[in-house]
Amino acid sequence: MNNTVMTVEASDSLVRTTHIVYALHALGLVLGAFGAASVIGSFLFGWPSIIAVIINYVKRGDARGTWLESHFTWQIRTFWLALAWAILVALVSIPLTLIIVGIATWVAGMAVLGLWAIYRIARGWLRLNAHQPMPQAG
Repeated sequence: MNNTVMTVEASDSLVRTTHIVYALHALGLVLGAFGAASVIGSFLFGWPSIIAVIINYVKRGDARGTWLESHFTWQIRTFWLALAWAILVALVSIPLTLIIVGIATWVAGMAVLGLWAIYRIARGWLRLNAHQPMPQAG
């Protein structure tokens, strides 16, 4: 993150909202891990994460200039990057199903993507608990 000091203090309600967004994303991941859907499928298409992303966009302006702005960016990027990577895995795997390996690339790709999403949500939530902003890149 850049070295500029955030000038606007984050309100307690905005911190709570950020926790709720992480909790909704985590719920989406857990539902995928223990439900019928895949981890990444539940994360991308389940109601908890969809609600979380909507909250991110609605409250993003309130976070601007605070240390929470980096968390909102992190959460939004996690969702959209996961969707982009899922599409890429599908585009690579579907043609490969003709020679059977596509099934393996699909399963492996979605498993790695699920672990990546778990890492991103866990890392962000831990830094939020420590009242630390997220790094700018990522």
